Amino acid sequence: MAALVEAARSLKPAPVSAVVGTASDEISRANGELLAAAWAEGGGMVLDTVRWPEAAASWRRPSHRFAGPEPDVWLVAATVPGWAAMGRRLVTDTGWSPERTFVTASLADHELIALGGIGTFDGLCGAHPDGRLWTVRRTVLRPGD
Repeated sequence: MAALVEAARSLKPAPVSAVVGTASDEISRANGELLAAAWAEGGGMVLDTVRWPEAAASWRRPSHRFAGPEPDVWLVAATVPGWAAMGRRLVTDTGWSPERTFVTASLADHELIALGGIGTFDGLCGAHPDGRLWTVRRTVLRPGD
């Protein structure tokens, strides 16, 4: 979590506000709470925490709530199926930016790109449990720059 929050804080200009997004499973919720606490502990402001299910008839409500506050960054703890569906809706329906989104290790999976579609998560950054960073570039999970 520390590497992820540090990566988010490294953006220029320095981000202050964040929205935390989580899947509804217990692990994602717990990791979302850790992300929110780490962000606030470093002086950041958490504008909202948004949870979504693994499957939904429409992703409109959670995607608008997630992107609506227009934070400096988004922090995400989720599972691949739900985040892929959420990402597709975010790209088509909101001003969300994957380049300002930082996600937990659970999303370091090539299936995310396959389910989300090429370009949906371009620029998304994540951290492995050991702190190594990775980014999505088109169809590839690349080691962090």
